[in-house]
This record gives sequence, C-alpha cells and structure tokens, in this order.
Amino acid sequence: MTTEPVAVFLSSGRRGFAAELRDNPQRVMARKHRRGVHVRFAGETCTVETPEGVVHAQPGDAILETDEGERWRVSLKHFPHKYRPVPPTTAGCAGGYESLPIKVLALQMHTPFGVVLADGVSRLAGRAGDWLVDYGDGSLGIVAGPVFARSYDIIG
Repeated sequence: MTTEPVAVFLSSGRRGFAAELRDNPQRVMARKHRRGVHVRFAGETCTVETPEGVVHAQPGDAILETDEGERWRVSLKHFPHKYRPVPPTTAGCAGGYESLPIKVLALQMHTPFGVVLADGVSRLAGRAGDWLVDYGDGSLGIVAGPVFARSYDIIG
C-alpha cells in the first residue's frame, strides 16, 4: 500500500507572508473576528495539547482557551499584536482578552497537510477541509473548517 505525500509548510519566524500562500491564486485574505478568550501565561516550559498536535510553550507564552474548549499557544513575541486585555484584566496578566481583527492569508486545503511552527519542534497535522493560515508575522497555523467559519470573515 502506498500513501500520498503530505505537504508540510514551515513557519519562517520572519515578518511577511510566506510565498506558498502569497503566490497561490486560491488563497484568500481574511479578517479575524473580535472574540473573547481566557488567557494564562506559561510560567515554565510546557506543552499544550491542541486538536492539531502538541505545541511547545516557553515561559511567558500565552495559552488561550475559548468557552468551547479550543486551546492554542501564542508566543510572547506575537501575543500583544494579536490580543488586548478586557478590563479588569491588565496586559500581561492572566484573565480575559479579546482577539484583534488582524488580516491573514488563508488557504483551504483539500488533502492532509502539516505545519512546523517557528520553534522548529512543534508540528501540527491538518485534515482535508482545514485551513492553512499565515499570520504575516512568520507564523503559520492550522484552523479547522468549522472554527475558521466562526472566527474569520473572508475579505478578498
């Protein structure tokens, strides 16, 4: 039995959109909805279990969770550009935050695929129908189809 190769996309860690998405005629520009999340900050190196895979977090990284139980990690470096505290939460403290309406490039995938995060260690696995998302800051992610539909508006 042979298996089809799985496309693997590498986060660059450098600002700007990756050529694989930027130059793909099927990609879309999308804007993230403002959405409340619960945030805690890693006090030590740890891992975060997500539906797409295990993500490694460093001290200070944000670990986010929605009321629906979705969990993911955002690096300390990128967190302030993507989320803002909701009073009475103070920036940098655990509590309620709101996602900012950032623009991303996204490509809905029709076959299984993988993403290696900028840390070079964390690997995510996407399924057909999931979205490959480029945040424009050197980080890539995988967003399940239903989560993408309720979290983003396609704007171009």
